[in-house]
Amino acid sequence: MQSTANAENGPNAGADPLAGAVAELRAGGLVAYPTETVWGLAAVADSAAAVARLRAWKGRAEDQPLPVLLAGPDSLTSCGVRVSPAARTLMAAFWPGPLTLVLPASGRFAPGVARADGAVGLRCSSHPLAAALATAVEASGLGPVTATSFNRSGDSPARRRSDALRLVGTSGSGPRVVPCEVDARGEAPSTVVDLTGARPRILRAGAVTADAIEAALA
Repeated sequence: MQSTANAENGPNAGADPLAGAVAELRAGGLVAYPTETVWGLAAVADSAAAVARLRAWKGRAEDQPLPVLLAGPDSLTSCGVRVSPAARTLMAAFWPGPLTLVLPASGRFAPGVARADGAVGLRCSSHPLAAALATAVEASGLGPVTATSFNRSGDSPARRRSDALRLVGTSGSGPRVVPCEVDARGEAPSTVVDLTGARPRILRAGAVTADAIEAALA
């Protein structure tokens, strides 16, 4: 990424942007993509080198787990995720959409993706490009990618494509920004619900309200 103007260029510049994004990820790079809330940042979730590169770029602490982007509920089995009845209910109500579910998992992830107890935050985006990216990456055999917000730690996440391009800037290195026809909505981030305990617990309030979650589980 030599400049803001060409921050969307990469291994397959001028070709299918998804093919270019997959190539970037396969090479261990980082890809910024829009979701139905804010922009996300992808690295292959089972690549220790790629995840370390993402953490270094964000300045994210090693004890902060990273959520994972899935193409849909059918991807849960390959990740070794144990799905409770409450999780299935919330997936049916809000997936694809701005809800991250923290669930027990036995899948192979890079260090620091899963929580210390093995639980992983899982996201299924309704944004057409994010959904297509998740599908393309899984179809390529790379496995799922991360779904952390695109920002330096402590800063606000990129809410528009223009914000994402400014983040890449003119440093000559950094995440690739996937071209998109539909921008992120720039709204509140996804709501994060922990389903590893006896009762659901909201870890982060976001686009799906607590009342909506309670109503779905009632």
